Amino acid sequence: MVTLNNADSVLKSFYLDAVSDALNAKINPFLAKIEKTSANVSGKDVRKTFSCGFNNGIGAGSETGDLPTANGNNYAQMVTTLKNFYGTLEISDKAIRASANSDGAFVNLLNEEMRTLINTAKFNFGRMLFGDGSGVLSTVLSGNGMVATVDNVQNFVAGMNVELKSDTKTIAAKVTFVDYPNSAIVFETSVTLGDMEGAIITLPGEQGEELTGLAAIFNGEDLYGLSREVAGMRPYLVDDLGDVNDADILAALDAIEAASGSRPDIIICSAKARRALVEYYKQYNITMPTMQIEGGFTALDFHGVPIVVDRFCPRNTMYLLNSANFKLHQLCDWQWLETEDGKILKQIAGKPVYTATLVKYAELLCDNPSAQGMLQFMNI
Repeated sequence: MVTLNNADSVLKSFYLDAVSDALNAKINPFLAKIEKTSANVSGKDVRKTFSCGFNNGIGAGSETGDLPTANGNNYAQMVTTLKNFYGTLEISDKAIRASANSDGAFVNLLNEEMRTLINTAKFNFGRMLFGDGSGVLSTVLSGNGMVATVDNVQNFVAGMNVELKSDTKTIAAKVTFVDYPNSAIVFETSVTLGDMEGAIITLPGEQGEELTGLAAIFNGEDLYGLSREVAGMRPYLVDDLGDVNDADILAALDAIEAASGSRPDIIICSAKARRALVEYYKQYNITMPTMQIEGGFTALDFHGVPIVVDRFCPRNTMYLLNSANFKLHQLCDWQWLETEDGKILKQIAGKPVYTATLVKYAELLCDNPSAQGMLQFMNI
């Protein structure tokens, strides 16, 4: 017979491993390559000290001349705050009692709840990887109350609860339909925000609380509390290219390697950018080869560098990244939030519903922005 204690045991012993594998290795190829570590975590912060520039202690000279003079290493410290990530599932008392006499029925119940939880977490973690930490899903370009045209429709899915924020007002809303071809979202009820143009859309309560993603590496005057003028803090960026072509991508790979000493080991782009590159080679009767990479993903082979597609990558953008420079610093891997007596499933006060919460405290940090590149093609 299934009991809450049995359910707790199953959640701890079986589902936790499945969650960790799905969220660490199955979201996208780039995240699968990134090392997960507890190093450099200090209290609630991540603090990474790195050497920037050279010390001038190496040189050539005459047999009896002076030795080179070392200036000492130049150090700087990156500081960023661990972010809090949660995932919650709910199971009603009625559902538990209905399946209590059938282990198979209860397993099916848990399987469905965990499937939804994992898919939701994968969506949001994948989205945050390309964000700037602000939590802004998109900006409204135009709207009439029920429908809003947005600048980044890929960040939405039907059923998502969001907040629309103008300079003076915040309105909660629920997305019921996503019109991807027309870059529009439809709300469950009319949003009374006045002029919607220019409003930002976030998840409830998440503004400024998300992972420091790729957009932050390439935008802004500072990063991790350091100026871009510090050696190694300025990435390679070309934002005014025309058509997708191999010459611009090769030039970027070479420039990044020359500036940082490291050649990018993965390129991430949108599906549309990948199609444009395939069409570029097709005009010369060349079929791009493919390769298998970590996590079981298939990628295009561009001169030995895998090109992978991600739905959250901006349409006209290619990221050229050194995965070894990224670490997901964490207090621990995904864990269930437990009560003092070790319980995972607990009743919501005043409701016939039990809830369980996954938690992870982590932050993404790039310790060498100069080894990363971004290309933007205007004709995609």
